[in-house]
Amino acid sequence: MIISASRRTDIPAFFSEWFFNRIKEGYLLVPNPFNPKTVSRISLHPDLIDCIVFWTKNPVPMLGRLDELRPYKYYFQYTLNPYGQDIENNLPPLEQRIETFKQLSGKIGKEKVIWRYDPILINEKYDTAFHKKAFAEIAARLGGHTETCMLGFIDHYPHIRTATRQLRIDPLTREEITGMAASFLETTTGTSIRLDTCTVKIDLSGLGIPSGMCIDPKLVERLTGYPISARKDKNQRDVCRCIESIDIGTYDTCLNGCIYCYAIKTKNNLRLNLRAHDKNSPKLIGHITPDDIIKDRPMHSLRTDQLSLF
Repeated sequence: MIISASRRTDIPAFFSEWFFNRIKEGYLLVPNPFNPKTVSRISLHPDLIDCIVFWTKNPVPMLGRLDELRPYKYYFQYTLNPYGQDIENNLPPLEQRIETFKQLSGKIGKEKVIWRYDPILINEKYDTAFHKKAFAEIAARLGGHTETCMLGFIDHYPHIRTATRQLRIDPLTREEITGMAASFLETTTGTSIRLDTCTVKIDLSGLGIPSGMCIDPKLVERLTGYPISARKDKNQRDVCRCIESIDIGTYDTCLNGCIYCYAIKTKNNLRLNLRAHDKNSPKLIGHITPDDIIKDRPMHSLRTDQLSLF
C-alpha cells in the first residue's frame, strides 16, 4: 500500500516527531474525516508499505532523522512558490527553502524530490511576468537537484473566496495559463527538469506538458524495483489521476498559513486541533475515546511480480 503523508496537512514540517513515533510503534490511527468516531488502524509494517509520499513546504524537522526511514521507499512532493507572507504567511524565506530542497535532494536523490510550483495565482502583484521570472530563477537554482516540476493552478474553493477577493486574485484565463506554461517550458528545455501538470483539469498537452500523477505508479516502481498494480484513487477528484493511497493526515491542522489552502476551513478548528495534538498518541489529533470504533484497515502490498524460488 502507499501512504500519503499528507495532502491534508504538512506532517514533515509540524508533526514529524509524531510520525517517527508511529514508525517505531508500527501503526497509527486515522479517523474518517466525515465520521470522526470511525477510526482506521493502519499498519506501518515495511512489508505492507510499498511507498510513502510526503507533502511539504518545509521538511527541515525531518532532515536529521531520514535514516529512520531506511526500511521504507519514499519520496517528497516539495512545494516551492515565490509568494510573500500575504499569500503564505508562516514559511521560512524562499532562499532558505531552496537550500533545504537542495540539501534534501543531496541526501536522498534528486528523483525523490518533486518540485511543486503550485498553486499558480494571479493578481496585480503576482502577475504573469512575475511568475515567468520567479520560475526561471527557482529552476536555475534547482537544476541537478530534481527531475520533475509539478504545475498546479489555484482552485477558488468557497471558503477561500473572501481572502482571494481581498487580494484581488481572479480566476486565471486560458491565455494567462498557456503564456506562463510556454515560458516555463522554455526555461526547463535542455535541463534535468521535466514539467507535468497536477490533474487533467488544465490540459497543456498541446504545449508538450503532460498531465502527471503526484502519487505516480511509475515512480513507485522505479523506487521499489518491482511492478505494482493499483487503481485510480476513488477518494480524489475526477480530474486527479493519482493512484490509490491511504492519507494519514487530519484537516484543519496545518500552520503554513496559505490563503489558498483547501484543508483549512476555520482558524478556530485549527487552534482546537493543535491544542489536542500529542506526539505520543496513535492519532494525530487527540486520543482514543471510549466511543471510538476502531477497525483494522485491510492492508496489502501492491506488488504484482512473483519472487523466484531458484
